[in-house]
Amino acid sequence: MAQLQWYFDDFYAGQEIALGTRHVTEEEIVAFATAYDPQPFHVDHDAAAASIYGGVIASGWHTCSMMMRMVVDGLLSSAAGMGSPGLDGVRWLKPVRAGDTLAVLYRTKETRPSASRPDRGVVWSVWEARNQHGELVCTVDGMGMYARRPAAQD
Repeated sequence: MAQLQWYFDDFYAGQEIALGTRHVTEEEIVAFATAYDPQPFHVDHDAAAASIYGGVIASGWHTCSMMMRMVVDGLLSSAAGMGSPGLDGVRWLKPVRAGDTLAVLYRTKETRPSASRPDRGVVWSVWEARNQHGELVCTVDGMGMYARRPAAQD
């Protein structure tokens, strides 16, 4: 396990954490959709070409899964995370296509220490995924629970 770098106390409203980039391949788009969202515009070239999208696109759930992986790799793997009580919203704004490169930004909207459990707090955030053209393709609004930084031991 990585050394913890992020505690509840390290988050603040307006904070932006860039989580890197990820290239999307057609093979993974089709594999994910075949397993979890086999709609024709995700798995069938001919049907996708005839659809309103004009070609194969990633499932929105695949896009969220790629974003989640980037949040784990870039933040949660070194955070005192305690899970999430849920999401407030997900928006799929533009199709994600094979060859796209997604960049994900984690933006802290609000933080609130727990009133009943002083060892933790809740962070409200929005994750934004943009393609290589800078176009916003997906947003995820949610919250995460994080442990407070332990008091220094003498």
